[in-house]
Amino acid sequence: MAESSQQSKPTGKNKLIVQPAIEVDAQVTDNDSSYGNELSIYSSSLTSSVQAYRHENGRRYHAYRDGSYLLPNDKEESDRLDLAHELNLKMMGRKLFLAPIGPSPQRVIDLATGTGIWAIDFADRYPSAEVIGNDLSPTQPTLVPPNLKFVVDDIESEWGYENTPFDFIHARYLCHSIKDFKKLIKQCYNCTKPGGWVEFQDWDARIRSEDGTLKGTALEKYYTQVVDAFEKAGYPASPGRLYKEWFTEAGLVDIQVKKYPVPMGVWAKDPHYKEIGAWLRVAVSEGFEAAAMAVLTRHESWKPEEVKVLAEGARNDLKDRKIHAIMDFWVVYGRKPE
Repeated sequence: MAESSQQSKPTGKNKLIVQPAIEVDAQVTDNDSSYGNELSIYSSSLTSSVQAYRHENGRRYHAYRDGSYLLPNDKEESDRLDLAHELNLKMMGRKLFLAPIGPSPQRVIDLATGTGIWAIDFADRYPSAEVIGNDLSPTQPTLVPPNLKFVVDDIESEWGYENTPFDFIHARYLCHSIKDFKKLIKQCYNCTKPGGWVEFQDWDARIRSEDGTLKGTALEKYYTQVVDAFEKAGYPASPGRLYKEWFTEAGLVDIQVKKYPVPMGVWAKDPHYKEIGAWLRVAVSEGFEAAAMAVLTRHESWKPEEVKVLAEGARNDLKDRKIHAIMDFWVVYGRKPE
């Protein structure tokens, strides 16, 4: 935008409000040494604002768009997310994704990248690609592949990528994080190149059992209380099963769906399911309190001590091999028409 232009916009009854032009600082030249100092000040201010984290009930939460994401962003949560990443690789045969994106993608974005571990692995495997990972929290490492950059952004806000669309848009673990999935997926469609792919991977927080052993347990109580609280707060807790419908509404085609059932614990006979069940047990056990604390104390008026009791009951049930709970993981991908 030219700084000297006048910006006008119509209002009711054809009136125009003329906004003042953005003035140029005549004191600064291209080689002015103070320019670098100014940038440093602005950068420090931005960094301070996005790192002014909320500390609550012994956990740390994001600062940018404070309150829009209800899980922590501290080291304990980062470690848990990295553990969940390894679980995903074991579950999916060491694959990062299922979409047939080809051997040389050029532009790729990982939405709500979290610790950035998926984006780092992808950038390593595909040096041809310019990879972006965005998140509300700047908690990603600084030592990353040269074709990867991380940015602080809210993916539920308006995007600015329509003029520089992506070959591949990836998102994972958005359950309990997004209020308007339809809008988000439509923005993915708008920012994907014709012929490009969108893939969402997510858990279904409505756990189940095939033999009725979950009924009446503390584990069932935990998920009922927490999932209901998230959905009352406006966060869908079972998006995976709805992704195909939402992808279709957005205009994506060639949509494929794969569901991975994962035992919650080591009760399965099959060695593969026993292994991934053990990994899931650790991942969810360490996340029970973290997932429940903010949503129940902020939105349902629970006391922190009550949340801890609820989480401890669920944690104990995961050790009971007579409770055969299952959590489903969904992978859905689709292509933007040529």
